[in-house]
Amino acid sequence: MTQDNDDLDSLVRKRIRALRVAQGWSLEELATRAQVSQSTLSRIENGPRRLALDQLVTLARALDTSLDQLVETATDDVITSPTIDGAHGLMRWPIRADPGMSVVRRRMTNPPPDSPARMRAHPGREWLVVLSGTAILLLGNRRIRVETNQAAEFPTMLPHAIGAEGGPCEIMGIFDRDARRGHPRGDDA
Repeated sequence: MTQDNDDLDSLVRKRIRALRVAQGWSLEELATRAQVSQSTLSRIENGPRRLALDQLVTLARALDTSLDQLVETATDDVITSPTIDGAHGLMRWPIRADPGMSVVRRRMTNPPPDSPARMRAHPGREWLVVLSGTAILLLGNRRIRVETNQAAEFPTMLPHAIGAEGGPCEIMGIFDRDARRGHPRGDDA
């Protein structure tokens, strides 16, 4: 094996153990879930046993992860800088693991629209958290007050709009691909 393969092998072994420990499972519990012997699992985690693809698939399922996540290598570029849209008062960060998703930070000063005709509906889902201030989320026929550190998640096929209440508010939202397409110019949620 080359040095790179040895490094990946070691990384996968550490991930398996870390995922097992994070679940609070003993070797015996994971071995039962993965239908492998406890001694096999111990050898997989500790290195003397060769990693076999079929066992990694079984372990990934038992650990409620994917094989891709189990074997992915570390990336050098872990920092992402936002694109800034000053005209619409927002910053947007792409999510590398899912290019269709993006994170948006926006400062709002205007209240939500007073006309239902200005509410939007489009495919997708949105999640947002209020970082400061108070936001008003119009969702269908509902008017929902979202305060600092509260979050809201909703399907965007419901007519919706968001605005500030009683002064500026700042939100951070996560948009899936369809929801992002529904806000091409940085429009309010």
